[in-house]
Amino acid sequence: MGNLTPGIRNAARALIVRDGHLLLLRKEDELGERYALPGGAQEAGETLPVALNRECLEEINTEVVIRDLLHVADWFKPRDTIPPSTRQRVEFLFDYTVPENYQPRNGHRPDKHQVDVVWKKLGELQDIQLLPQTLTGYLMDYPKSGKNIYLGMLD
Repeated sequence: MGNLTPGIRNAARALIVRDGHLLLLRKEDELGERYALPGGAQEAGETLPVALNRECLEEINTEVVIRDLLHVADWFKPRDTIPPSTRQRVEFLFDYTVPENYQPRNGHRPDKHQVDVVWKKLGELQDIQLLPQTLTGYLMDYPKSGKNIYLGMLD
């Protein structure tokens, strides 16, 4: 697991599905292409929905509307540090929607290595590197996967 960074961080993620497609951040670096759900760390004084709305403005350039909490999971996220380290996160995955006229685009403060915002077909998620990869099975089965709130440990 490498060096574990002290403290546990909460992170809120937006599951935005439209017409069988999932809205994702596309990232690129020396390791290649990968995808992630919009969202990020909760800051002191923020509720999870406030944190997620702030993150979505920064990353996907739009406000979002919460519908429901879908899943909670633990994740030991590898960090790009020297020496390599790991941060323990508790991920809260919310069902969100964007305005009907929303077109995918980067916000004013995209994530590190974020190059684009894209719609990906739910049935093709196994063909991409989605972080954390364990979410792929749950997301491909959306909306039927909403039965288990606590997903346990993601790898």
